[in-house]
Amino acid sequence: MAFLQNIMKQMLDFIFIYTKNYGVAIIVLTALIKLILLPFSFQQFNSIKKMQEIAPLQKKIQEKYKNDKEKLNKELMKLYQEHKVNPMGGCLPLLIQFPFIIALFQLLQSYNFGNTGFLWIKDLGAPDTTFILPILAAVTTYVSSRIGMPQGADSQQSTMNIVMSAFIGWMATKFPSGLALYWVVSNLLQILQQVLIMRSPASAKEEAK
Repeated sequence: MAFLQNIMKQMLDFIFIYTKNYGVAIIVLTALIKLILLPFSFQQFNSIKKMQEIAPLQKKIQEKYKNDKEKLNKELMKLYQEHKVNPMGGCLPLLIQFPFIIALFQLLQSYNFGNTGFLWIKDLGAPDTTFILPILAAVTTYVSSRIGMPQGADSQQSTMNIVMSAFIGWMATKFPSGLALYWVVSNLLQILQQVLIMRSPASAKEEAK
């Protein structure tokens, strides 16, 4: 982890030489990391998309065999095989991305920004006292999670999404603004990826009709 963190620090320092602004440097670095991890993100989102597509069929099977667990598992496995879906397919790409995300998170949490600001942010090394970044962090976290939720998700999942988003927003009031900025930019890029992947050609054709 320290190795990755050191590489990202060098990248951030290098970008700053040309941008002369740590806010811009954080945005560029976040975009570069997202680009590096793009193949894994596509694999993860494609797996989520496939699970969303078969969600109605999965729900019918769960309702039909709710009192027969063995039959339920067999029918679900049959459904996954027929549609070539791996319910755990999104986990491995996510696990591969974690070290990069954590390393960048740790770097920005302790980085010395030298009391520099960005846009309305007076000091990237201190929490955003205007609460704009924490609100954006909460909203973008909610939207990103909502897009990734299966169709017909139960109220418990929706509630957990709201609670998690609120928690992220609260944490962003404690973190350095540079870290909160990274979180917001990362979420926005992830939302863009999700929208592009989830909007399949088939869906576009149906809408065109």
